[in-house]
Amino acid sequence: MRSNLKNLAIAALCSTSIANVYAQESINFVSWGGSTQDAQTEAWALPFTGKTGIKVIQDGPTDYGKLKAMVESGNVQWDIVDVEADFAYRAAAEGLLEPLDFSVIDKSNIDPRFVSDYGIGSFYFSFILAYNKNKISSEEPQDWNALFDTKTYPGKRALYKWPSPGVLELALLADGVSATNLYPLDLDRAFKKLDTIKKDIVWWGGGAQSQQLIASGEVSMGQFWNGRIFSLQADGLPIGNSWKQNLVMSDFLVVPKGAKNKEAAMKFLAYSSSPQGQADFATITAYSPINTKSEALLDKGLSAYLPTNYTADQVSLNYQYWAKNGPQIAQRWNNWLLQ
Repeated sequence: MRSNLKNLAIAALCSTSIANVYAQESINFVSWGGSTQDAQTEAWALPFTGKTGIKVIQDGPTDYGKLKAMVESGNVQWDIVDVEADFAYRAAAEGLLEPLDFSVIDKSNIDPRFVSDYGIGSFYFSFILAYNKNKISSEEPQDWNALFDTKTYPGKRALYKWPSPGVLELALLADGVSATNLYPLDLDRAFKKLDTIKKDIVWWGGGAQSQQLIASGEVSMGQFWNGRIFSLQADGLPIGNSWKQNLVMSDFLVVPKGAKNKEAAMKFLAYSSSPQGQADFATITAYSPINTKSEALLDKGLSAYLPTNYTADQVSLNYQYWAKNGPQIAQRWNNWLLQ
């Protein structure tokens, strides 16, 4: 009897030990939800778990205030967070992030626009001009100027509603500012340009909403994430687009200061930024890989839908400028919206 009890105790102890090991070998991954996080799960989380045995627990949506509160309280529940690039730089300056371990993460083939000491690109995308062909009776629009030409191209305009890189830049480009002279942003000039179409703007805050606006014809054209337009075109909808002056933006993956599973997080970042990890994500989403070796792994037919195929027409948004000036711009932006 005692022998049986002893064996049961040993078995229970072993089970507990094994459970503890598995509990330690997990990470909490936080992103924006929807199709993007689904793609991150399929392209990164599942194969990473299969390769390493480290479980990836999905959480979200990304919340900057929550991330900051966790770090400041010392109770950090997140290990990896998908954030906008400008926030990544700002959070690093505020001491909210762990430095990345580049002895684990190979950054030698990462596009230098999409890596810093505290963050590495999740993927990169472009804001592009897109339009509903059923709403365009004249020649197809070519650049951001068309967005402000409501006489030639009547109808509502869809614009991203958040005070982040993109809207102010496209307004300045349409007003004649060259791409090389965008920064520092001339805010007076940008808002004055936006005033000319303010009554025609329909604001979108998420990818699904943006797709609904252009697909339904509620707006005739607007500013969109290229991957969302690719999805509509793949479904056969009458949506056209222009890559001229496509505005390059990126999400970064960061590790909050005090993350409990930092070592496992670094291994995940190594996988997600690898040639195969980036290629798999690009194949699902039509967002561009940040790893320069990924392109060789992509189907050749996909290239026409990727920002990497239109680098000559790209305008790289200045994340570090926004990291420094974003809060002040946001205050003015919100006041302008209420006017």
